[in-house]
Amino acid sequence: MKIKGFLQDVTGASRVTKARLGAFEAASAVPEATDPIADVVAQWHPKKFGVTVTAVRDASPTAKTIRFVRTDKEKLPFFYAGQFVVLDFKIGESVISRPYSISSAPFEAREDNGFFEITVRRSKGDGFIADYMNDSLKVGDTLTAMMGCGQFYYEPLRDAKHVVALAGGAGITPFASMAKEIAHGTLGCDLTILYGSVSADDIILKDELDALQSDKVHVVHVLSGDAPDWQGERGFLSAELIKKYAAPDTTYFICGPQAMYLYLQKELQKLGAPKRRIRFEVFGQAKDITQFNGYPQELKDKTFNLTVRRGIHEDVIPAKATESLVVALERAGIRIETACRSGACGFCRTKVLSGSVYICPENDGRRAADKDFGYVHACAAYPTSDLTIKIPIA
Repeated sequence: MKIKGFLQDVTGASRVTKARLGAFEAASAVPEATDPIADVVAQWHPKKFGVTVTAVRDASPTAKTIRFVRTDKEKLPFFYAGQFVVLDFKIGESVISRPYSISSAPFEAREDNGFFEITVRRSKGDGFIADYMNDSLKVGDTLTAMMGCGQFYYEPLRDAKHVVALAGGAGITPFASMAKEIAHGTLGCDLTILYGSVSADDIILKDELDALQSDKVHVVHVLSGDAPDWQGERGFLSAELIKKYAAPDTTYFICGPQAMYLYLQKELQKLGAPKRRIRFEVFGQAKDITQFNGYPQELKDKTFNLTVRRGIHEDVIPAKATESLVVALERAGIRIETACRSGACGFCRTKVLSGSVYICPENDGRRAADKDFGYVHACAAYPTSDLTIKIPIA
């Protein structure tokens, strides 16, 4: 900052005011038809846009990688390695949203023929959208997308230079994006991926990951299943194994199934890792809400009446005690905006007018004021009585 002198500096505000008033007087009386700043924002951060499938390939015997481009041929929005995209699917009369971590790198989206990819594993009987994407989605199909979502990315002002990524199953996808960005020279950290799989024959993106190994990217495969000829690490991602590959100052990124999250919370406590150095990706809706502390087990077989108000319209639908309010609404064909489906983002913020709910303790991302005034995130709220809610008109 340049100091001109006491009188010049203290009178600076009045000079700026005079200059501003002069600019107002000289300006045209006809308002500008466009806002260039808003145009740039709309280009880089569109709310929703169409995407077209351009390629589908195997990522493992149980998973596929799907490539998308913008249908309108415009540039893809900016995103960080580790963020996710929300895709809308039209199923019958319902529109259902699902979040997927982006497995391609941001630099691949910024190129002239920019694209993004997601890698989706077949479900084990509890995810019909995942099965649809593996079995039925084909080149030329179109969906609606919103991307650049989530807080699961490397931030040099917050995170340590050395990152240990703890992945399980399909949780490898955001780390594949990070590894590609590091290899391209556009992400400045050292990444060690400890990737837990059951079988050596079903490691998702194995060839791509192994090809990225360098002095900056290290991939350690860990098998928990029976593999007599396996020469690498075995077992689970225990504190002992993590310590073997971690640096003195490490940030831990964790992405995988719900059971893995609960396990790793205890293992990282054994290492004394500070909370500021632990980053959990949102793991979606709980697979089995009855596993969490405080869930009223006596209600798990109950079905309640859910009264849904949208403006002056009102519906009464069934809602199972073990399924979130979002799932109950989707089953009934009632549209509600969702993004993370993990209670973090607030897209499905809903007002509870009467009745009671159980909030998943791992997914309660509400603000303090929302808790005080009866708002819930519908993807993390489970009915424990008949109840009435108010949702926006979508």
